[in-house]
Amino acid sequence: MRYRFDRPRVVRELGAAALGVAPALRIRVSPLSPAETLEAQGCRVTLRRWKGPVAQEFYLHAAPVSANPDVGGQARALYRAVGEALATAGTGFDAISSEFCFLRHTSDAEAVRAARAQVVGAAKGDPTPPTLEVRQPPLQADAPLELSLQAWVPTEPARFESFAVRDEAPARPPAPGQRITLGEERRFTAHGIVGSGADAYAQTRAMFRASDRLLADAGFGFEDVARTWIHLREMERDYDAFNRARRDFFAERSIDPPPASTGIGGAPVPEHHDLCLGLTAIATSGPGAPERTVMTTPTLNEAPVYGSDFVRGLRVAEANKVALYVSGTASIDEAGQTVHAGDLEAQVERMLLNVATLLERQDAGFGDIASAITYLKHPADAERLRAQLRAAGFDGFPHALVAATVCRPDLLCETEVLALRPAPASTT
Repeated sequence: MRYRFDRPRVVRELGAAALGVAPALRIRVSPLSPAETLEAQGCRVTLRRWKGPVAQEFYLHAAPVSANPDVGGQARALYRAVGEALATAGTGFDAISSEFCFLRHTSDAEAVRAARAQVVGAAKGDPTPPTLEVRQPPLQADAPLELSLQAWVPTEPARFESFAVRDEAPARPPAPGQRITLGEERRFTAHGIVGSGADAYAQTRAMFRASDRLLADAGFGFEDVARTWIHLREMERDYDAFNRARRDFFAERSIDPPPASTGIGGAPVPEHHDLCLGLTAIATSGPGAPERTVMTTPTLNEAPVYGSDFVRGLRVAEANKVALYVSGTASIDEAGQTVHAGDLEAQVERMLLNVATLLERQDAGFGDIASAITYLKHPADAERLRAQLRAAGFDGFPHALVAATVCRPDLLCETEVLALRPAPASTT
């Protein structure tokens, strides 16, 4: 087993001035704890730690070092490597609070579940934290799957409870939702929520109704939701219908502002559904809600202007940290138009500029990123993408790179991040 630290690095000027949209931006690298990389079981696990006043949090990305045609064997190796990484952090599988499982083929889901049960279930007895299973092939050639996970180790008494969707549209077998209660703060994460219907509009409405019931059972309302992920099997066919249905749902419930969100191509594992939803909600049992601030930047307009109901980013002052939930972000300009059609390098630069300016206005930078997912339309462009991300300093944190269609045919890539800053009055 090899173990090393990725030291903070890279300060780079992005070409905002050349784009004529904002002054040149100097990317700040945080002195906060760097990511660590562990290699074990023929896999590589990148781990980012966060120590706040009420919990330690761990963000992980696990990927094979080399391809293994045995999907079950590869999945067992990945989960064992995750277990070793958690052990180095002084914890175990019990701490996992959510999991993203990026599959090359949805037909591999059963083999991965069996591996999860064999490795994780054997260790903790319950192998079902909220888990997203979606077909988004890893950019690493031939890798059958990769994992992104989050783990929580409270430093004061806490309660972990699971919740399942009541049946209008039965979800896949694992219970999709988990509530964590720490003092007055409650947080809830769910994945894989689906809805039945004859078309994308009907499925979306049913999916949001199912999420509403799940949230109510867990003691939340949709107004508590800070972050959503929506995966669409046929992005170009269904994105407009999805947007109409989401807008109608939010209007009926007066959801304002809407949550940060990613709407991206990706086939849900329940193959008879075209969309699935994941979410994170945060609330307190005390007066008021955790302070929320909509993140903006002059390099982007607001998505509701062109009919897509999400904010570019949402800052939430939680008990353990200030979380900067940056929505799926692409090469969009201040008028909401796609820029640099057909030019991957220019689109990546504009995408990173948009993310950097969103973070900069919250006194944060790439060095504060705890986890990220970057989506690439054409897997053949993977090496060009990786090279540009490295050159821009957009690495050194748990980062999944996967293939997916983006919401517009002329967009070639998109990224989303979660960045963390110390909670007010904490001594992180």
